[in-house]
Amino acid sequence: AMDYDHNKVLLLELQRAAGTGNDRCADCGLPDPEWASYKLGIFICLTCSGIHRNLPEISRVKSLRLDFWESNLIEFMRNHGNLWAKAKYEAKVPPYYYVPMSHDCMVLREQWIRAKYERGEFLDTQVCQDPCSAGSREGCLWKLGKGRRQFQKRHFLLSAREGVMKYYSKESKGPKAIISIETLNAMFQVEKIGHSHGLQITYITDGQIRNLFVYHESGKEIVDWFNAIRAARYHYLRITFPNVPEPELIPRITRNFVKEGYMEKTGPKQKEAFKVRWFSLDSQERNLLYFKNPLDAFAQGQVFIGRKDEGYEVQDDLPQKVWMKKKKPVITLVTPAREFVFICENDRKQREWMDALNAVITQL
Repeated sequence: AMDYDHNKVLLLELQRAAGTGNDRCADCGLPDPEWASYKLGIFICLTCSGIHRNLPEISRVKSLRLDFWESNLIEFMRNHGNLWAKAKYEAKVPPYYYVPMSHDCMVLREQWIRAKYERGEFLDTQVCQDPCSAGSREGCLWKLGKGRRQFQKRHFLLSAREGVMKYYSKESKGPKAIISIETLNAMFQVEKIGHSHGLQITYITDGQIRNLFVYHESGKEIVDWFNAIRAARYHYLRITFPNVPEPELIPRITRNFVKEGYMEKTGPKQKEAFKVRWFSLDSQERNLLYFKNPLDAFAQGQVFIGRKDEGYEVQDDLPQKVWMKKKKPVITLVTPAREFVFICENDRKQREWMDALNAVITQL
């Protein structure tokens, strides 16, 4: 019992020790990890420990607080630790490779862990892939068809060298779409698509934003596609903006919407009935897009969101001439051209949307 308590104290001290990196999960960065892999010598969070359990040949996990730790395991943890593991297993992570965080979906986190420890993709012995070759890929993905009824297998081709992504249907001889890498974006949308490997691809065609919703049965395959798109985008950005420092380019490779969800909106005269719409806020492009359905290919419209000094503002009440029967949480987005009025489901949603919109208005 003394050993048990003594070792637990030593282990928790080790988790908090300065200069070890042990105070954050080695795989997703979540603070205060409560688990560890005693085979790899790393401290990890509960969610990542679940992924490690599926790799018994490479990793074995225990709870810092609930399990007994033998003295030799404590010594092993002391001689290794998160910074040691990072230097070994993340020695050559390409700049375009997406490193997931604790809020990211499971498929990204699992494939990051497998890439590091199971496949050894980023060890010092590996040759770093040039982004032009890494940004070239060909294969099939399941794509949501017209009318949002079913997913159909489609052939996709990505070429960083040509600066395009194309996809083909069985019937078409030529490509169904030729997508410029300049406006290409990709983000995981697991809940929205209803598939644990669901990926939303967006691009601009004829001045409009177009959505494609795809997935692949294999987690590795869909994450490889995501990182190939990122490599192609990175290659494009490096060539187009040669003088921009890398830390500024990386966040522009791909982006997630900062907020999505349902609100009700009325028309420009503010006399029309309120209609439920799905909204997506893109902070990088400063656009609030709205759709009839979350999985629509095209937005019904979009609102550009400029800066405060340009006359943009968010208010939590109705404009003077607008009246509503029921008192519901509202947002008025003031722009130089007009005022947009939205109804939120509850006070919490209203606060979240106001915070997100204000963050765009105040960003430089």
